[in-house]
Amino acid sequence: MSAAKRIDVLVVEDSAAMRELLVHILNQDPELNVIGTAVDGEQAVDMVRRKRPDVITMDLHMPRMDGIEAVRIIMENTPTPIVIVSGSSEPTEVAETFRAIEAGALALVEKPIALGNIRAREIADKLCQTVKLMSEVRVVRRWPKRGAMQSPLQETKPTPITLPPVVQLIAMGASTGGPLVLQTILCGLAGKLSVPVLIVQHMATGFTQGFADWLGQSTGIPVSVATAGEHMLAGRVYIAPENFHTEIRAGLCVKLTEHPPENGHRPAVAPLFRSSAKLLGAGAIGVLLSGMGRDGADELKLMRAAGAPTIAQQLETAVVPGMPGEAIKLGAAAQILAPENIAAELIKKIPVCAL
Repeated sequence: MSAAKRIDVLVVEDSAAMRELLVHILNQDPELNVIGTAVDGEQAVDMVRRKRPDVITMDLHMPRMDGIEAVRIIMENTPTPIVIVSGSSEPTEVAETFRAIEAGALALVEKPIALGNIRAREIADKLCQTVKLMSEVRVVRRWPKRGAMQSPLQETKPTPITLPPVVQLIAMGASTGGPLVLQTILCGLAGKLSVPVLIVQHMATGFTQGFADWLGQSTGIPVSVATAGEHMLAGRVYIAPENFHTEIRAGLCVKLTEHPPENGHRPAVAPLFRSSAKLLGAGAIGVLLSGMGRDGADELKLMRAAGAPTIAQQLETAVVPGMPGEAIKLGAAAQILAPENIAAELIKKIPVCAL
């Protein structure tokens, strides 16, 4: 990428030390250019209006105006890709962080740590990678707003599927852009969910429990982080825990393994879909959502070959279309749907709710 094409970044952070570290890390990447910094939400809103950055890194806890309110105002007035940079791993605070995703932010990453720490390079690389990826998102809208559009994007018609007597599980995989899509789908399933849902969501370290809490609070469905050996119950949602691949075993029980990362992730979507195809066949439904890369694409095809109904997110609605796009190329998806329509299709495929 030439110097003329560098990505302009606005850094919003109230801590002087963290602000300096963020600027240093971002400017070390030849594709990024920090064009300014803001110390609170009010200053951020003003600078976005004046400087028109390509992407914003946003702290949440700041004086005068916090990051959530700043995201909301920016998205209403000067829509810009926003990456939340959070340093808290307390579940209650992390759950609060996802309110910024609801307001229109695209992604959540860990705050950098002091150079020399064993994870410093990994976190810094993830920050730069996410900022560059999010800068390419041209239209930033909350899913409820997209659902209200008067000219819906074209979708595939359902492929006729011979359903098994009883669908026992919905297996979902998502990465960047996934949290809000999952919230949309689960809101549509509230009160009608007659099987368990097991989700692998690629998530920064320390945020999984808070993510589960936020999903539960915002959808009204019981959501928890899956534990080894746990028997999954109908009407509940289970999130794959950090640093473990999550699979299913006989009796709809959770199996956790520490096998090497797949597709660069642990947990990865691939082991969940693979085990679902092997153990449940047509008794599971596979859903692959927004995310970078191809995690889960090959395995969604295995699920379809085993007779399972399979769904990929419509590419035009995905923040990052990589994962569902790869599945579609492989012919792994029997249906390609926008998030607001996935829940209705799932309800057709699962047993009548008797909860």
